[in-house]
Amino acid sequence: MKKINNSFIVLFAAIFILYGCQSEDTKSKHKELDFAVEQTQLLLDVSYKADKIPRTIDANGHLHWTRDGFDWTEGFFPGTCWYLYEYTKDEKWQKGAQFFQKKYEDHRFLPFYHDLGFVFNCSYGNGYRLTGDEHYKQVLIDAGNTLIGRFNPQVGCIKSWDVDKGWQSKRGWEYPVIIDNMMNLEMLFELSEITGDSKYKAVAIAHANTTMKNHFREDMSSYHVIDYDSITGEVRNKHTAQGFAHESEWARGQAWGIYGYTICYRYTKDPSYLKQAEKIADYIINHPVMPEDKVPYWDYDAAKIPNEPRDASAAAITASAFIELDAYSDNNYLDEAKLIINNLSSKEYLADLGKNHNFILKHSVGSIPHNNEIDVPLNYADYYYIEALLRLKALNNEPVEQLAQSK
Repeated sequence: MKKINNSFIVLFAAIFILYGCQSEDTKSKHKELDFAVEQTQLLLDVSYKADKIPRTIDANGHLHWTRDGFDWTEGFFPGTCWYLYEYTKDEKWQKGAQFFQKKYEDHRFLPFYHDLGFVFNCSYGNGYRLTGDEHYKQVLIDAGNTLIGRFNPQVGCIKSWDVDKGWQSKRGWEYPVIIDNMMNLEMLFELSEITGDSKYKAVAIAHANTTMKNHFREDMSSYHVIDYDSITGEVRNKHTAQGFAHESEWARGQAWGIYGYTICYRYTKDPSYLKQAEKIADYIINHPVMPEDKVPYWDYDAAKIPNEPRDASAAAITASAFIELDAYSDNNYLDEAKLIINNLSSKEYLADLGKNHNFILKHSVGSIPHNNEIDVPLNYADYYYIEALLRLKALNNEPVEQLAQSK
């Protein structure tokens, strides 16, 4: 009997060790996502207490919240909560997303902003994808209807900024369209999918085609702002707002471009969009001033390179786009994405737990020309970083370090 008991003990211990090791492996397999859960939980707690949506850190080192009225970044934190709900299946993240996105739900009717795709697709769009909630669908439809109200068929684009007030009114623009606007097209494409109404897709295609024609130089670098004549549709100016100079190459603009045209190919399978995304990707990868760690300077032509701020947000957006583009292209963009993510997950860019005001990534740039959000965390950098990690996880369920070794 004693021998049997000893055997049982040995067997039990072996099982315990085996399952303990498996549990630890499972826990550490996606440690970047696990860290994102821990860090964002702290930010969620602070945000609940403040009853506000976190955006960044201000010049004095204090947590800075999204603006009242409308803020183009207000959808990213709820969107991050939806992504963490997708990863963990923990309802606290669903509740967090619902709580914070409700704060700006009425903004879907505001006709003054082009950023409705950013705001509502990242939050309500992910919510609808994960839950099928019909209310979320209606919010998206309302936002889409408002957004296409800014479309001018003579120009062939959705107007980005109104020019009757604020700093935009001082630029002499008539109908400015920014490369960022490519990111609002995903919501329009998706609305045609879920409603069966082709009007949204038609606007998205027209905008993508006009942007492809006018926004890119021969080398596939992008202008930030193209100003059109609202009557004739002719190009009036090729300018920048957030880049170093009108003819410079603003890093996040390049990221918006590759992400946007990858989206266009996803929904249309038009080979011209795939070719455009590949050309932008190749331009980014092979740029002579791209740092070794693949986290770009805020502008590729900034005057004091290499002593210029990096933009982790541009890197995160690009990495996420590369992962999707790789699925469509005969070229290899996945290894580049893995390298970027591996470097963003290093001590240089990834915050310590409880530091960085509980944002995940350090070293992003909002707008240096506006002296705003320089070398700080940004809520959209975290959003696209988590998105990229989830896309890698969906591919092969491997840890980032192992993925990066194939480079």
